[in-house]
Amino acid sequence: MITTIITFIIVFGLIVFIHEFGHFYFAKRAGILVREFSIGMGPKLFNYRTSETTYTLRLLPVGGYVRMAGGDDDEDELKPGTPVSLYIGEDNQVTRINTSQKTTLFNGVPLSVTATDLEDELWIEGYENGDESEVKRYAVAHNATVIEKDGTEVRIAPKDVQFQSASLGHRLMTNFAGPMNNFILAIVVYTVLTFVIGGVTNNSNRVAPMSTDVTVARDAGLKNGDVITAVAGKKVTDWATLSGQIQKRANQKTQVTVDRNGKTKQLTLTPKAKKVENKTVGAIGITQYRDHSLPAMLVSGFTQTWQMTVRLLTAIWSMVSGHFSLNDLGGPVAIFATTSTATSEGLAGVLNFLAFLSLNLGIVNLLPIPALDGGKILLNVIEGIRRKPLSENVETAITLVGVVFLVVLMLLVTWNDIERYFIK
Repeated sequence: MITTIITFIIVFGLIVFIHEFGHFYFAKRAGILVREFSIGMGPKLFNYRTSETTYTLRLLPVGGYVRMAGGDDDEDELKPGTPVSLYIGEDNQVTRINTSQKTTLFNGVPLSVTATDLEDELWIEGYENGDESEVKRYAVAHNATVIEKDGTEVRIAPKDVQFQSASLGHRLMTNFAGPMNNFILAIVVYTVLTFVIGGVTNNSNRVAPMSTDVTVARDAGLKNGDVITAVAGKKVTDWATLSGQIQKRANQKTQVTVDRNGKTKQLTLTPKAKKVENKTVGAIGITQYRDHSLPAMLVSGFTQTWQMTVRLLTAIWSMVSGHFSLNDLGGPVAIFATTSTATSEGLAGVLNFLAFLSLNLGIVNLLPIPALDGGKILLNVIEGIRRKPLSENVETAITLVGVVFLVVLMLLVTWNDIERYFIK
């Protein structure tokens, strides 16, 4: 259990970090202020602040975020009546605004806020030291910080460094960069996996006998690199079709057609019956052939990523075309359960799971659902067609609908996962 927990945190943390780093890097390139870069959600465990960005580590390892100035998840409103303390710099401008009871500013000026403008003209005003006979206004420095209620200190968000102030192209690229990084991670990990297992496997019908308790194929004369072209007279062209035909013929005498170096051979064998998930299937002791050539291994990350992408998109299309089931989806509970299986398979299992999960996250985030990266990209495209953005109210309403949909879906998926894996 401890190994599974550690693996889950490392795998999920790496995927989230890579995803959010994509948003972070391209936001910086676009001149957008990244106020906070967080790994994890919930209560803050640790933070480190540079001149521009505060980096935080939070308690729950189920996500992360890049908080951009003016972004959907960026709120910095100081409502009238909010008690704060101000640190005044040498040029008589406010450089720090403390709203937290957890932090005390040395020589801070106590103020009850009446109004603020921290985006355009940069000022804050209110009653100083409880004196309501006079409203005092202070200029706020462009690089001033706000200490929030939980003690996290972040930069204020002037208009010129906000997300919407960047060009449309930069905003679109910033939105796309997270999923893009997940695709890159999948390619790299699949390539590493190929070298770990010592060769490239694909969905072809080229096979290799295994040295296991099932030696039916080896005993029948099947050799490494043979291509099985037919099973019991039925043509097979890939691994999925081949394995499906073999599994159907447990304890049945079967003739297989083999292509060996351009010559056709007929072999007769009887698949051995095995129990797999309470089902009886046929097995002859073969695995997918591995190509050990360096060029094939170097490009394997791209080919495996493409093949898995096609399979995932096919599965998604199947769900949206009328065959939807909550069992087709998995939340953190399902990911944790799958992590346990992957961990039991060693390094290769963990790497395969890491690449698969990263690719999943990238593809799902590109779906045109409001609040996901794909929904934001769709709004960027609409803005490009209209030559102007949607109104702020319309965009907020669309995003809110997406958030509600995702929250409800996640609750349903999580409960379904709990029932599947823990309630018998």
